[in-house]
Amino acid sequence: MRNTLIFAGSSVPELTTQICSNLGMEPAGVELSQFSNGETSVKILTSIREKDVFVVQSGSSKINDSIMELLILISACKGGSANKITAIIPYFPYSRQSKKKSHRGAITARMLANLLHVAGINHVITVDLHASQMQGFFKCPVDNLHAEPLIAKWIKRNVPTWREAVCVSKNAGGTKRVTSLADALKLNFGMVTTDRRRGAGGMSSSMILPQVDGSVERDLDSDVSRLQISSEDSPPRERPALGKIKTESNAEEHKPELKQNVTPPRAHARQSSFPSPRRYPAMPSPLRSHAEAPATRSILAQNTSAPSSIEARTTIAQTTSGQNIIEENIEFTDEPARDITHGRLIHGHIVPDDYPSPSQSAISESGILDNPEDDPMSMSRASSFFNGDAMGGTAEAAATSDEEEENFANPRLEQMITLVGDVKNRTVFIVDDMIDKSGSWIAAAEAVVKRGGANKVYIIATHGLFGGDSLEDLEDCDCIDKIIVTNSFPIPEKKARGAKKLVILDLSYLLSEAIRRNHYGESISPLFSHSND
Repeated sequence: MRNTLIFAGSSVPELTTQICSNLGMEPAGVELSQFSNGETSVKILTSIREKDVFVVQSGSSKINDSIMELLILISACKGGSANKITAIIPYFPYSRQSKKKSHRGAITARMLANLLHVAGINHVITVDLHASQMQGFFKCPVDNLHAEPLIAKWIKRNVPTWREAVCVSKNAGGTKRVTSLADALKLNFGMVTTDRRRGAGGMSSSMILPQVDGSVERDLDSDVSRLQISSEDSPPRERPALGKIKTESNAEEHKPELKQNVTPPRAHARQSSFPSPRRYPAMPSPLRSHAEAPATRSILAQNTSAPSSIEARTTIAQTTSGQNIIEENIEFTDEPARDITHGRLIHGHIVPDDYPSPSQSAISESGILDNPEDDPMSMSRASSFFNGDAMGGTAEAAATSDEEEENFANPRLEQMITLVGDVKNRTVFIVDDMIDKSGSWIAAAEAVVKRGGANKVYIIATHGLFGGDSLEDLEDCDCIDKIIVTNSFPIPEKKARGAKKLVILDLSYLLSEAIRRNHYGESISPLFSHSND
């Protein structure tokens, strides 16, 4: 291509060389160095006047050095009177910081977009932004290419049973990306979620640890005992096994005055290892009528021990005489969903159902005074009562990757992991945009294999960051068969060579075609389409 120059940054020189080879060009001459104090120096070794310049620079392990090198190189091209400057950024740095997460947080991705504009950028080409809305941060055109067609082509050519496979998202935030790949391959999809509110001490159900001293039942009984039922409607009967409900005839011995308007009892939820079913507005039961009021009974204690999709609840119904009666209301009589599987997650791994709970062991072995970190007020802030966002409203449904990894690293925290979808005897593709830490990937893989009964698991992402020892941890996981990423982020050659499960897809053809079409003013829409092979 005439009047076109491609400069290679220090982060991905091999990718730049391959891009230039596809276009029949050589990388333009540039000298990149650093002073002894760490300052970056850029010197362009060729004329760039009135030429289209493309600068290839991605994020790397030295992320801040890569950013400064890109900014200085763009500024040098602008000062050299380049006609148009386009930044090719396969992995956009700071893309996970695209929104405020606290009052004093920074939207760092927007700040980086402003820095690129000040440096003199005219166009940005990137691959699979963490949030596609980030394109609005820029004051220049942005082409957000997708690696999905490349991944789909690899799947069709290398996975024999891909037509019976299932695409699975490892968290609620990645469902849009997973459904897009599932639609392209015409496959079913599923989702894995973790309940981060299940912590030590079971604070999701109560306030100040009443279950430690057995006061849950007493508190429940004290509230239920305030229910008074008319003596002429309810003859004396045996006490229920769990809820000791006092009728008016039994209460007259201790309470001389009868209250006409009784405050409805406050609902107390027992802690359960299964998530609570969805609540619907209470409706009168078709099984009972007001004429059968003498036979009404509270079934508060009948279905509290065993988890079931059929839940018996009691509601307060006003009669014509102004008195309150307890009316039985049975909900969820339909058959439960068959494609929802639950599991226990401790220290980032699936454990059997009879595995001892670390939170209960910690409470039984030592008291709160011996463990200051188990302060009831600090623990209660993890419950749903305090589950509000600092910015107002409710908190996000899905935890960030850092929060998930912190929970997985805590050996005293037990979580509930839920698999939605049928993966039994099937191949599973767990898909996300990047692989940084390994905890959530291993948990999702163990869930689909140990709980769902999947045959093979492929974890697929565009950007392979592999922070710390995550690649080694993924290699050691028996539930993972293949790790598929692209070369958008530089992976050390030694680390890549030692990973037997790792497969690296080449983005050079996608980026070189984007450069060619951009230079000649052609449409880039064909780059988003899937091939039929």
